Amino acid sequence: MNLTDRLYWLKYWENYEYEKVPSKVPFEKFLPRFNGIKSFIEIGGFPGVYASMFYKRGCYDVSVLDFFIDQKTINHFEEINDIPKNSISCIESDFFAFKTKKRYDLVFSNGFIEHFDNTKEVISRHCELLSDSGKLLIILPNFLGLNGFIQYLFDRETLYAHNLNSMKIPFLKKIVTELGLKNIQLEYTRKPMVWLEPKVKNAVWRKFVKAISFGIKLFPIKCRLLSPYIVIYAEK
Repeated sequence: MNLTDRLYWLKYWENYEYEKVPSKVPFEKFLPRFNGIKSFIEIGGFPGVYASMFYKRGCYDVSVLDFFIDQKTINHFEEINDIPKNSISCIESDFFAFKTKKRYDLVFSNGFIEHFDNTKEVISRHCELLSDSGKLLIILPNFLGLNGFIQYLFDRETLYAHNLNSMKIPFLKKIVTELGLKNIQLEYTRKPMVWLEPKVKNAVWRKFVKAISFGIKLFPIKCRLLSPYIVIYAEK
């Protein structure tokens, strides 16, 4: 079951601030493992942030698959990141209906699998896109600690658009193991952080949450209570 719909994402992207490719990412330590990859696809990849990042890292076959894509936005993102126009291949499709014979060296998603109830099926469909030596990287938020409590207080719509069960590391490890992947690594990220989505306009709330986020950075501990993200890494 999909926990969001097209209207949810239309509202979300109306408030999204388009910026350059981030200089640092939560999965920084994993990046050297992807040196030399020839093909990349991000599931739920609009507006092309990570496709742009991997393009700039030397992977020139990059694709985004999403059921909502605005080509002008993708082209704008290419422009502000000094990437040739139409370098990012755009696939507008329902992920569960998408079929292709192409396989990818890196299958990636960020903030995607937790929007569905059927976690194993979603991860399994990621795996179907892997090349023979393909690598899987999935990033999802951790709302089972402080950040989830922040969402509960200030933005329950966002909280309830997520499958909290999908954020349990033992549950995820069991799935990835059952799918027959190897060199599996699941972990929390180290840098603590809490946030509110851009659609929350209340300035007082935003400053309050920002102050909390600044304060907890003094405790760089990987744990369910403070870590903002979970990383899933595996190889076919």
